[in-house]
Formats: sequence, C-alpha cells, structure tokens
Amino acid sequence: MEKTQKQEKDIRVLETFIGCYCRGKHKTPKGALCEECSELLAYARVKREKCPLDPKPTCKHCHVHCYGKAQRARIREIMAYSGKHLLLRGRLDLLWHYFF
Repeated sequence: MEKTQKQEKDIRVLETFIGCYCRGKHKTPKGALCEECSELLAYARVKREKCPLDPKPTCKHCHVHCYGKAQRARIREIMAYSGKHLLLRGRLDLLWHYFF
C-alpha cells in the first residue's frame, strides 16, 4: 500500500507529539525516543498506514477505533501533554490538528 500525503502528515504530527512527550516526561534528548515511546510510535504508524477510511478523520471523530484500549489511553495522555506544550511554544500550526 502506498502512503498518501495525508498519511505522511499524520505520522509526522504523531512523531512530533510523541517526541515532545518523551523529552518532557522521559528526559530523552531531542530527536531520540525511549524504547516505550518508540514502540508506541511504531504501533501507531502501522495502524495509521492500515486505516481503511479515506479520508481518515481525526481519532476523536472516528467511528472505527483501531488502537487497543491501552494504546488509546496512552495516545490521549501524549496528545494532552504535548498539545499544551507545543502550543505554548508557538506551534500554532498544530492547533488545527488539536481541534479537528
């Protein structure tokens, strides 16, 4: 299956959010992820690439929940933490993703 631009953008946004969370919570250097966050990113990447919906809605508006309960809870925690931190640092481009 070929990646679309939307898939690539969604994965980049997810990488940004997980990277921010990992730096803040696990004290990893910028550009690196701990093993736990790296595994979650790999899991999320596979799930995003296999999503049958086109166009894919944001997860909070999706009727098909492809993540397991533990992973969904973890992603929600990451999005809440990173969303606030990135917005405070001037990443207004992510505001669109946060609300939609």
